[in-house]
Amino acid sequence: MDPLTHALSGALLARAAASGQQQRQATGPTKTRPLPVRLQVAAGFTAALFPDVDFALRMFDTLTYLNWHQGPTHSLVLLPVWAWLLAQLLAWLTGLTGSDRYGWRKFYLPVCLGLAIHIVGDLITSYGLMLFAPLSTERYALPLAFVIDPWFTLIILIGLVISWRFPYQQTAAIAALFVLSGYLTFMFMLRTQALAIAENHAASLPHTRISALPQPLSPYHWTIIIEESNRYHVALIDLDPGNISPNEPENGWLLTKIAAAYRPVSNIYWRKLERFGSETEQTEAIQTAWQHAAFEPFRRFARYPLLQRIDNSDEILCYWFYDIRFKFPELPPSFQFGLCRAGDSSDWQMVRNRGLFYID
Repeated sequence: MDPLTHALSGALLARAAASGQQQRQATGPTKTRPLPVRLQVAAGFTAALFPDVDFALRMFDTLTYLNWHQGPTHSLVLLPVWAWLLAQLLAWLTGLTGSDRYGWRKFYLPVCLGLAIHIVGDLITSYGLMLFAPLSTERYALPLAFVIDPWFTLIILIGLVISWRFPYQQTAAIAALFVLSGYLTFMFMLRTQALAIAENHAASLPHTRISALPQPLSPYHWTIIIEESNRYHVALIDLDPGNISPNEPENGWLLTKIAAAYRPVSNIYWRKLERFGSETEQTEAIQTAWQHAAFEPFRRFARYPLLQRIDNSDEILCYWFYDIRFKFPELPPSFQFGLCRAGDSSDWQMVRNRGLFYID
């Protein structure tokens, strides 16, 4: 999920877990008083931002960041450690503001809640998290929502606004969480439908692996990927039951063109993409380059690698790849990396091709 949605979700969960009546208890020693609701919400908000501090890795190297993003800072195993450190920091910061200083234990629960809902928010996207780091670097994902989902964010925002309007009631925050659960159930049903379409198409194909990935602009948009050896079968589908005919405008806004690329179930178009290109006479050379040690960081990152193009001139030879997960209609693929060398005698080197977005 995007950082704003993460932060708001942490605030919402902390608000749902806090009793508004605590704000009225203004007397008694600080050590015996509950943490005010506003500080609990602030703690949840801050903690839900924390796991993405691994963005700092981007300053060193893009692939280092891509391979370790949603790693140890998103780990359930390390969550208690991060929560303790953040609770200590927040307790210290409240003392610096001149207000009553509360012990770190009072911050611990809302911080845990903020970290936990961040992990859940990323688990339901397609990137994958190292849930059990440092014990394991295996990634887990239950892709239900695109990384930016306006409906998801709006539900959280409405819950927080109503909670702010009625500060002594936590009903709105709890209700918003129930609505979010219902929305995710709806997304799970859509994913199940997309996987059923994939399984039906893959029934006649041997040794396949299928995925259904949520896409931008609508919860009904999905990409189906069927991996068959070194070949992919890819379809962009729109599961909206009201969309029964393809809409392909020749001219229009970019978002309209992107949305039109997702076709109704009654008119699915399957593309066959060869991982190492369609020029069979070059396949062996491309595969050899793909397995080169210099390309290992990209191989580790790419779940569905695909040859984009070959640049071959008197000066340089490059094999360019990207991951199908990060290719969207009408836009150039993100995270393009190539293995290049200048002349037959030089060594292969990995090169990054900057894309449309800053993170590329």
